[in-house]
Amino acid sequence: MYLYTDYDQQLVNERVAQFRDQTERYLAGTLTEDEYRPLRLQNGLYVQRYAPMLRIAVPYGLMNTKQLRKIADIATEYDRGYVHVSTRQNIQLNWPALEDVPEILAELATVQMHAIQTSGNCIRNTTTDQYAGVVAGEIADPRPTCELIRQWSTFHPEFAFLPRKFKIAVSALEETDRAATSFHDIGVYIVKNEQGEVGYKIKVGGGLGRTPVIGSIIREFLPREDLIAYLEAVLRVYNLHGRRDNKYKARIKILVKAMTPAVFAEKVEAEFAYTRQNLQVQPELLQKMDYVFTPFEYQNLADEDFTALFQQHPKFKQWFNVNTHAHKVSGYRIVTISLKRAGVAPGDMTTKEMHFIADLADKYTFGELRTTHEQNISLADVPQKDLFSLWQALEQENMARAHIGFLTDIICCPGGDYCSLANAKSIPISEAISRRFDDLDTIYNLGRLDLNISGCMNACGHHHVGNIGILGVDKKGAEFYQITLGGNANHDASIGDILGPSFAADAVPDVVDEILNTYLDLRQEGEEFIETYRRVGITPFKERAYA
Repeated sequence: MYLYTDYDQQLVNERVAQFRDQTERYLAGTLTEDEYRPLRLQNGLYVQRYAPMLRIAVPYGLMNTKQLRKIADIATEYDRGYVHVSTRQNIQLNWPALEDVPEILAELATVQMHAIQTSGNCIRNTTTDQYAGVVAGEIADPRPTCELIRQWSTFHPEFAFLPRKFKIAVSALEETDRAATSFHDIGVYIVKNEQGEVGYKIKVGGGLGRTPVIGSIIREFLPREDLIAYLEAVLRVYNLHGRRDNKYKARIKILVKAMTPAVFAEKVEAEFAYTRQNLQVQPELLQKMDYVFTPFEYQNLADEDFTALFQQHPKFKQWFNVNTHAHKVSGYRIVTISLKRAGVAPGDMTTKEMHFIADLADKYTFGELRTTHEQNISLADVPQKDLFSLWQALEQENMARAHIGFLTDIICCPGGDYCSLANAKSIPISEAISRRFDDLDTIYNLGRLDLNISGCMNACGHHHVGNIGILGVDKKGAEFYQITLGGNANHDASIGDILGPSFAADAVPDVVDEILNTYLDLRQEGEEFIETYRRVGITPFKERAYA
């Protein structure tokens, strides 16, 4: 993984000192709230419903065990003993005291971490597949590209105050997309041209929120060395033409739609003709980025035969089949640890669990771990010979639930329990659904299925792209929930259709149950939910849900 240079460390240390001074002046009353707001947002600090929320940057979801242990210690000393994994692969503290935040940032800096540009109208954390670099079928490892984008975008003076927040994702697989790349302001797809050269296909104008939009392709192939110049051109066009008079119409997706993708692409190409003269990435820098992510020295291991263990331990077999994924190196497996347990908000980890996961990563991997878009944790390099011992350890800590990619692996924003923007609570709805469908055989029978929950139209829970999406809405001061069907964040992206009028909170589990029963009645052999829905449409689901 990328390690700070002395220059990187100096920049982060200076930013901590700067923000400490700004916070002290705000608390002393010499900075107004309006003056302090953009400063705290640039350092990842929100003011939520009951307390500040600090969002810690986890570049493309990759961190080491020393960093996770530091976050655990911070959560113990300055928070309430737990953290939350977000859909952008970052980590959030939900209860820090405002006056403690500069000290928290100073602690993070000691392990090469920060909260810079995790909020505010700037370029946010670049995300990618949590299995990047270790999964078979990649055209190229996307992490060097992510790191290149991170270094270009961090502290970029021209893009510190954009019309609105800006998000970039990188995808490197043709068959699947675990980063929801089509729904980003810029989607970067690693591709090969007819000559076999590695480069990029570029989408722009994707996004969720009040106006969900699937991004549009504006460049089919971009040479690798031109990526930064092209991204710079896109941001310049957006910065120049994006609306600043209405925050609901300020995202690049609105600009692209107003201009049309073709006209937007023309303006980008015109700007690119200028930026590529000075911003081409030199070959030695590309080589350096690749070197940073050189594969580990894997052992020469054969794939294990688990037949006997599977017979003796059916729960281990379930976990292996559902929570582990093929690794591109024989004798290894990718493991995903579920952070979705009954009684716990989806994506939350306690201090004890963070230390436990760090211990596992040190014992069974190369001391690294990944946060995932689905709000879980992945250990990317586990020798197959150690999988049974790892499973036993997870089982003892109630962290071996085998449901990754199934109904109860729910993506869920913090909702009204924390967020001042939320119209309704999200966590109790997730809890109710998880308890209703707590039988693994039932969820396996349903097949792979994404269920996403958001507490408001900002869509932090990505409800628009859930096969089943649930949105909290306010109805005359009461919390109700609108349901969408048919969303999908994969390469064949789609935005969910609204089922109909919203439901009261206590009705949601029953409605989800009826939707799933309708699917079971209508599905053909081998069909997953999204396939059945696309074949039959919304009408039979609506008829049954409102009967």
